[in-house]
Amino acid sequence: MFELNGKKALVTGSTQGIGFAVAECLARQGADVIVHGSTSLEKCENAAKRIREGGAKGSVAVAVSDLSKPDGAERLYAEVGDVDILVLNASIQYRKKWFEITPEEMEIQLQTNFKSSLRLIQLCEPYMEKNGWGRIVTVGSVQQYKPHRDMAVYASSKAAQMNLVTNLAKQLAPFGITINNLSPGVIATPRNADALADSEYAKQVYAGIPAGYAGKAEDCAGAALLLCSEEGRYITGIDLTVDGGMKL
Repeated sequence: MFELNGKKALVTGSTQGIGFAVAECLARQGADVIVHGSTSLEKCENAAKRIREGGAKGSVAVAVSDLSKPDGAERLYAEVGDVDILVLNASIQYRKKWFEITPEEMEIQLQTNFKSSLRLIQLCEPYMEKNGWGRIVTVGSVQQYKPHRDMAVYASSKAAQMNLVTNLAKQLAPFGITINNLSPGVIATPRNADALADSEYAKQVYAGIPAGYAGKAEDCAGAALLLCSEEGRYITGIDLTVDGGMKL
């Protein structure tokens, strides 16, 4: 079960954290995975090496493209070509009060978190439609339900992405393409390391999580695998929260 032999998968933002865990999981199940980073080829190659050494059954390639740029999606697609599985994990967040967010910071978040995702879907969907099989997973956030007061634009961009998933699911289902959203809660990744290193802050955060602790990136990988596999063929248009009950 959950074999992905012969499937080509692009996971954006996959040099570390959740993206890396998902890419590694898909590669172990036989997918030919493309590790993506925004600017550092070295980081991509190091991540790819770790995935190969971690038991990858499929091939592992790398690609660099800055999705915060208007032409980032086109550049990435030109480099990697058509894929069977598209996992849109790359995102940017600024932790600032809503009235301090600059127009540039707002645009960078919207471009990376929403606009580039839509464009990559537009570019990759025709191949999936032609083959009658495709899997698209957007990575959202529990902030769709519980927005952080200092990440208003980030939370809004994730909510917009979920609305896009709901919209497209009906349109793509007749072509054998599923599209779903995966929403992590508090996950112990490099992005959250500094904040969770503050014991008092961490205590407050964990108090709002019924499970009582932060998840690991690997907790998201299994959920993504289900949504990317043949076993998930009858699941489309959903938001799968991996949050220890935080949104409840």
